[in-house]
Amino acid sequence: MKERKNELRRQIARRKACQSAATLRSLSLDILETLENHPVFRSSNTVLLYHSMEDEVYTHAFIEKWSKRKHILLPVVQGDELEIRSYRNPDDMAVGTYGIKEPTGTAFHDYTQIDLAIVPGVAFDTSGSRLGRGKGYYDKLLPELTAYKIGICFPFQLMDKIPAEEFDVRMDEVIFNKKQY
Repeated sequence: MKERKNELRRQIARRKACQSAATLRSLSLDILETLENHPVFRSSNTVLLYHSMEDEVYTHAFIEKWSKRKHILLPVVQGDELEIRSYRNPDDMAVGTYGIKEPTGTAFHDYTQIDLAIVPGVAFDTSGSRLGRGKGYYDKLLPELTAYKIGICFPFQLMDKIPAEEFDVRMDEVIFNKKQY
């Protein structure tokens, strides 16, 4: 199972490498437009997002835009787990583990207040299964959340079937362009 997952990660990395930064930004805009028109997003007050890495759906401007209207939460790597913190503004961010900017405020613990979790992944399948980067951060966090879960990815990251294990938490939906499952 581990080798199948690693091979899929390499396959997706090759697909991403064929895309220009401009293409990824354009695809990101389409994906995030679909997300912001989603009824669950529109009705949500507290949203867990992520501050994107170079090869993920670009969320930086989206976070800034919606932080003026919604309570935006972002994950922070703490050892081998994710801690959730409130996003306030770009000045309250510091570069953390893996070179990702993370909020510097106090931890947010009331997970029942999270209405929606927007989750990145290396790949997703049409049944909502998610393949992460292999460190298990979201595998530990997602079972703690009762929020609606939407995975977002580029179209070339959506697969018919990815290897999933018992502990893998399925997304309620996956948005990969102006389409969703």
